Amino acid sequence: MKKAGADKKRARRSSAAAATRDPNTDTPPRKQGNKKDVFQLFAEKVRDHKDLVSRWAVLQETRVEYFRGKDFVSFLKNHPELKDILESSRNLEVEDIVDALLKKNLLVRCDRVVKTVRPGKRKLSTWPAHLEIYHEQTFSDNDAFFAWTFVNKRPLWQTLLSLSWPVLTLAICLFPVYPHQAKLLILYSCAGVLLLILSLLLVRALIFGASWILLGKRIWIFPNILAEEATLGELFRFWPKKDEEEKPKLTARLFYAIVAVLAILLLRHHAPDEAARARYQRRVSNIIDDVLEWDPRLALSGMMDSMQSEVNGTETNSNVTDGGGGSEKAASPERVEHEHDESTDDKDLYDDDNI
Repeated sequence: MKKAGADKKRARRSSAAAATRDPNTDTPPRKQGNKKDVFQLFAEKVRDHKDLVSRWAVLQETRVEYFRGKDFVSFLKNHPELKDILESSRNLEVEDIVDALLKKNLLVRCDRVVKTVRPGKRKLSTWPAHLEIYHEQTFSDNDAFFAWTFVNKRPLWQTLLSLSWPVLTLAICLFPVYPHQAKLLILYSCAGVLLLILSLLLVRALIFGASWILLGKRIWIFPNILAEEATLGELFRFWPKKDEEEKPKLTARLFYAIVAVLAILLLRHHAPDEAARARYQRRVSNIIDDVLEWDPRLALSGMMDSMQSEVNGTETNSNVTDGGGGSEKAASPERVEHEHDESTDDKDLYDDDNI
């Protein structure tokens, strides 16, 4: 009787589970619940796409990646195949897609913090560095900015790069124990890279100063070389964009030209001479030689030698204090007589000089 009752209960549970299951889907309810939202997949795909122009800015003390509304419209026109990710919502307009992303908190509409033109500028910045949340969370392609709110997946190369930092730090700390040839290679490589960077910065500053004073134009070669956030292509872009600022006044150009000439003359007048340069070069070369020629074996042997000399010195002092007191006292009259003779000779020489 008990077995029959248990079989009936199992049959009822199985029939109830079959009734609640959707016949149109083959996947079980647990797997279906874990399925990702199509708008989430669409947002991740769009964010990782290289053709959507985006920048980084500060939004409420947080760095966010954002894009412009008009760039998003042109992006979807050029890549309509991305709408297939939305499945049943693939026929939505751009405005409806962005509104859906805003409702799902995948995007947030922002506005520029500085809304007035800065002195010396002709128009507002195309990509502002500071943003604030806009009061109306709807799509617009008229000077509207949209920031991603979700954390993007880190690529594999970034993970490997983050893991390599401790190894690099350890390698830097172990530089003194490297072989001499490895030290020379690292020293000359670092010096060459540093010289290249300083030369590039000096050349671009000279070109900017000469063009600004003589032509009244602002020409920065490699304009993004000091940018905090830039792609590899933008970082090494040679020619700058069109100058959008006002042309400097002639009086300001003449003033800075006179200041530059006076600074050059002052530096030339106070330049170090050949002897001072030689002393500085010798001092720097000695420091570098000390770093390159340092060897842990030599350091350990030097420590042992110093310890041995200290031990010998203490033993000698103890012997002198123990057994050398009488001899020192016995020799003291002779020493006094010798010192008296030396003082007498010095006095005779002084008298001869006065005569």
